[in-house]
Amino acid sequence: MVKVKDIAAEKMANNMTSSELIHPGEMIKDEIIARGITQKELARQMGVSYTVFNEILNGKRPVTTEYALLLEAALGTDANIWIGMQAAYNMQRIKQDTSFMKRLDNIRRIAAVL
Repeated sequence: MVKVKDIAAEKMANNMTSSELIHPGEMIKDEIIARGITQKELARQMGVSYTVFNEILNGKRPVTTEYALLLEAALGTDANIWIGMQAAYNMQRIKQDTSFMKRLDNIRRIAAVL
């Protein structure tokens, strides 16, 4: 029988991260396709620049609170879904930065001593 203490922390369900980053823009694209509307139509309906909206859909810009609320109004989806997906994406992305993770480890070591 395998004991929890024998399982590496990074292999536990709560600590696992996907190997592929998926920006929320990809999910928004899927939603647009499923509804049979174009990016330009949706950008126009939301009253935003198509260029900026396209950059969000292609993962070049984050889904901001403003855009999440606009999507909520236009698509009837909860803005919190898009904000949560963006936060999860940001978290996963920064965790892949080995320099930053070393910095966190150093801070944790110092905090453990105090």
